[in-house]
Amino acid sequence: MKLPIYYLTASFLALSLGAYAQQSHQQVNMAEHKQNPTIKQLVEKLALEPHVEGGYFKQTFKADSQPLVNTPKGSRVTMTSIYYLLTADSPIGHFHRNTSDIMHYFHAGDPITYYLIHPDGSLETKVLGPDVLAGHEYQFVVKGGVWKASTISVTGENGYGLIGEAVAPGFEYEDMQLAERQTLIKDFPQHKTLIKRLTRQH
Repeated sequence: MKLPIYYLTASFLALSLGAYAQQSHQQVNMAEHKQNPTIKQLVEKLALEPHVEGGYFKQTFKADSQPLVNTPKGSRVTMTSIYYLLTADSPIGHFHRNTSDIMHYFHAGDPITYYLIHPDGSLETKVLGPDVLAGHEYQFVVKGGVWKASTISVTGENGYGLIGEAVAPGFEYEDMQLAERQTLIKDFPQHKTLIKRLTRQH
């Protein structure tokens, strides 16, 4: 028996709508079950440790390529990389500077604001985060010799921001200098209020 065309069309639409509804239901269930990791879970899963400048970190890569790079402070590998986690419980990465250039990459969580004091005294502010339409950046570089501090909101949706940093030539602790408050204020008095907020009192 030959079925009317309108019957076949209606049956096809019903099957299509049923499949769409099932797919939508599955997507909703997946969204409900997908949860952002907590700070504790990130620290455990990524094996993070407290960082001297604030937050948590884990070195994830250290190049073993030859030859080594010669720097004023000695030979360095070509590149190192870390995870860095800033949290609402510890919302400040205090002013410090590094010898090498550092590329920063956003991974997850809330946006992090960076304050950069250049050797000429100019202040630059950047936001590393997930929303490029709001002016966030997915990545940016901080040149060696620039003073850098970072902050995260204490009322953010996730309570943390997770980034990656690639350092070239590779990082060694003797290449990092934590700012001494009074010395930094003396060098850059125009930024006194910011420096007082984003340095530790020694």
